[in-house]
Amino acid sequence: MTGTKIYIDRNWKFDADFEEGMIFPGYSESQMTDVDIPHSVADMPLHYFDESIYQMVCGYRRHLFAEKRWSGSNILITFEGVAHESTLYVNGNEICTHSCGYTAFTADITEYVNFGKDNVITLRVSSMETLDQPPFGFAIDYMTYGGIYRDVYIEIKPKTYISRVATHTKLIDRYERGGARFCKKGAVVSKVYTSGKTKGCSIETALRKKGDGVYSCVTVTKASDGYTETVTRSDDVELWDPDNPALYELRTRILDEQGFAADERVDTIGFRKAVFKENGFFINGRKFKIRGLNRHQSYAYVGYAMPDSMQEYDALILKNELGANAVRTSHYPQAQSFLDKCDQLGLLVFTEIPGWQHIGGDAWKDKAIDNVKDMIRQNINHPSIILWGVRINESVDDDDFYAATNAMAHAEDPSRQTGGVRCHAKGSFQEDVFTYNDFSHSGNNAGAAPRSAVTPDTSRGYLITEYNGHMFPTKSFDSEQHRTEHMLRHAAVLDSVASFNDIAGSFGWCMFDYNTHKDFGSGDRICYHGVCDIFRNRKLAGFLYAAQQDDSPVLALSSSMNIGEHPACILGDVYIISNADSVRMYRNDEFIKEYSAKDSPYKNLLHGPMLIDDYVGNALEVHENMPHKKAERISGLLNHIARFGQNDTDIGFLARAGMTAAQYHIKKDEIRVLYEKYVGNWGQKSVSYKFEAVKGGDVIKELIVAASTRPHLDITVSSDTLVENKTYDVALVRLRAVDENRGILPFCNDPVTLKTKGPIELIGPKTISLSGGMGGVYVRSAGEGEASLKITDAFGEANVVRFNVIRK
Repeated sequence: MTGTKIYIDRNWKFDADFEEGMIFPGYSESQMTDVDIPHSVADMPLHYFDESIYQMVCGYRRHLFAEKRWSGSNILITFEGVAHESTLYVNGNEICTHSCGYTAFTADITEYVNFGKDNVITLRVSSMETLDQPPFGFAIDYMTYGGIYRDVYIEIKPKTYISRVATHTKLIDRYERGGARFCKKGAVVSKVYTSGKTKGCSIETALRKKGDGVYSCVTVTKASDGYTETVTRSDDVELWDPDNPALYELRTRILDEQGFAADERVDTIGFRKAVFKENGFFINGRKFKIRGLNRHQSYAYVGYAMPDSMQEYDALILKNELGANAVRTSHYPQAQSFLDKCDQLGLLVFTEIPGWQHIGGDAWKDKAIDNVKDMIRQNINHPSIILWGVRINESVDDDDFYAATNAMAHAEDPSRQTGGVRCHAKGSFQEDVFTYNDFSHSGNNAGAAPRSAVTPDTSRGYLITEYNGHMFPTKSFDSEQHRTEHMLRHAAVLDSVASFNDIAGSFGWCMFDYNTHKDFGSGDRICYHGVCDIFRNRKLAGFLYAAQQDDSPVLALSSSMNIGEHPACILGDVYIISNADSVRMYRNDEFIKEYSAKDSPYKNLLHGPMLIDDYVGNALEVHENMPHKKAERISGLLNHIARFGQNDTDIGFLARAGMTAAQYHIKKDEIRVLYEKYVGNWGQKSVSYKFEAVKGGDVIKELIVAASTRPHLDITVSSDTLVENKTYDVALVRLRAVDENRGILPFCNDPVTLKTKGPIELIGPKTISLSGGMGGVYVRSAGEGEASLKITDAFGEANVVRFNVIRK
C-alpha cells in the first residue's frame, strides 16, 4: 500500500494560556475555543496595536481517531508553519520541539498512536519575541505574529517509504521552437531518501509533462540505504522559463522484491539552468534582467494566517498587476502554495533564512544553520527558486558563521548559488552572489551605485535586493506631489539598474504596506513602504511596475489635474504612465500632443514615465487667431508656468518672457488671462482631459481626468467562488472610491459598512474606513451555498457582492 496523506486543519481546540494538563488525553476542553487552521493566536486591529497582542505561550489540541487498518504502518505528522517555537505531544508523550516559525517539521508518532482508538495531539506554541532563535534578539522591522498558520497533515506510510526527493536538472543542446525554449536532451538527477529497510527494493522514476496523462522515461535503479541517486532522461524537453514556465511531474516509487509499489510520491519540477555571472543573470543561456519586489507573508487582522488562495493571489498580483518577474521572500521562507504559484507563473524567487540584522550566540547560530538545511530540503524542487539566502538580512560580517551557512547550502544543493543580503558595501564576500540593499538614491542623485563602489569582487554576480523603502515612505492619502515623487524614485532606480550591464537586477522594497514594530513605520504600526497598500491596492508606484510588462495595457496619470492640490496652484511635473507605443492627450476633446517613450526622461526603461510638457497645443492659433510663431512662444511660457509658476526666477525663463513681451507687445496680465483660460482654468467651464494609449495603431486603453460629480465604489473580488476543501477559504474584496471615470479619489477616507448573508464570515470589523480612497475586506467561508456581502458606502449606495461557497 502506498502512502496516504490526510489533512487535519479542521476541528482544533485553542487556549491562549498553555497548561501542562493539556498534553494528557483526559484534560477538559470546555474552556478551549474551536478553531480551524490557518489560525492566528489573536485577532488584531488594522493599526495602532503592538506585539504584546500576539506574544503568549498557548496550547492547541486535536483528537485523531487512528483506524485499526493503519496498524503496521508508520504514522507521520507534519506542521508546515507554526510561529514560533513548537513542542509536540501525542497522548501525553513529548515527541519533539521545533524552533523556527517559518519552516515545516515532521515527526514520526507511530509508537505513541493507539490504533482503533481516539488519540490526542497537543502542541505547545510560544510566540514570544524573547525566544533565543532567529529572527529574535533585537529590533525587527515586521510583526512576527503567532499560531499554527499553515497546513497540518498526517501521512500513513508503509514500513519502507520515501521520505524526500531532491532534484536538479541538466540540459543538453538548447533550442527554440514556436516561441518556446527546448533542449534536445534533458536529465533529472534525483536523490531519493528512504526510511526503513531497502534490501531487495528498487527505485523507479518516471516523467511526464504536467497535465499530460501518461508517464514515460521510466528508470529503475537498485535502492541503497539512506538515499539512492537516479537519473531520468528525456528527449526534446520544454524548458521552464519566466516567459514559458513549462512544468513536469516526476513520479518516484519504491518497489519491493515483487515489483509492487510500496510507496509513491510526485514532485513538480522544471528543466532550467539559472546562473548569476559577473555580467548579469542568465536563465537557460539568455541574459535576463530581474525586476522584482519584496514580499512579506502578512495580512491585515490575521497576521500570517491565510489559506492557499490568498498566498496564490499574492503571486498573481505580483505577476499580473505589478508586472514583476521575480520576488524575494523577505525575510524568511514562505508557503508552499505561494511557491507553487510562482512555479506556475514563471516568477523567479530569491528565498532566504529567517532573520533581521541581529546575530545571536552559538545556540542561536546553530538554529540558523538548521534553518538553511530545512529551507533547502523543503523547497529544493521548485524551479522558480534561483538563489538561496544564507545570511541574516542586513547583518554584520561573521566569517565563521557564514562559512557554515554557505557550506550547508552547497552540501544540500550544489546546483544553486548562494547570496546574503547586506546593507553595507564591500566587506567579507563569502557567498556566490553579492546581494546588497542599495539605499543610495535620495531623489536627486543616481538611482543606484555602480557595482564597483559596492562589491569587493567584480568577478561574481551582483544583485540589488532592496531600494527606496524607508528612504521615502508613502501613504495612499499623501499629497499628490509626494505620491508622484514616490513613483519617480522607483523609476529612477529601475532606470539606473537597467543602464548597468553588470547588475543582474533588483527587488524594490516592497510589494505592499505591512504591520511593524514601534521602531519602524509611522507610529500607527504600519510601514508605508509598499507600492500597494496593505490590502494590495496599487499606489501610483504600483502602476509604474505594471507598465514594465506588455501582456496587459496600462494607462495612468500622476495627477488629478486639480491645481488647488498644489502649492501656489502650480501643477508641477505631471507624468503619464503607460506601456503603449504612444499616448495621445486631449483637452476638452481638442488634441494637444502625442507622447512616446522617447519623451520619458528615463531612457533606459522600456516604458518610462512620460513628462507632460504641453497643455496648450495649437489652441492659441485656433481660438486666439495668433500667428504660429507668436503662439509657439507664448505657449512655451504658459507651459513653463504650469510646471514652475509665474514667479520663477530662472534666468532663461525671464529672458524668454521679456523677449516675447517686447516682440509681441504682450503684457503680463494678458499672459495671466491666457494661463487661466488654457492651463489654470480658473472661473472657466470644467476641463476634461482625455488620454488614449495607442499600440500598433489602435487605441487599447482610454483615461479621462475630469472634475468628479458621481463618486462611487469600484470593487474587485479575488474570487466569487469559495472552496471548502482541507480547510476554509478566503476572498479578498478590494475597494476603491472612484469618480465616474474610475479615477481614484485619494482623499476619500469615509466609512464603509459591511453585512454578510449566508455561509460566509467577515475577517475584521463590520465598519471600516477607506484610506487614501482605498481599502479592503476579507470574507471567510463558513459552510456551503450562496452568500453575499453588502457594502454600503458614504455616497448612499449599497453594493452587493455574491459568492458561491462549495465543498470539494
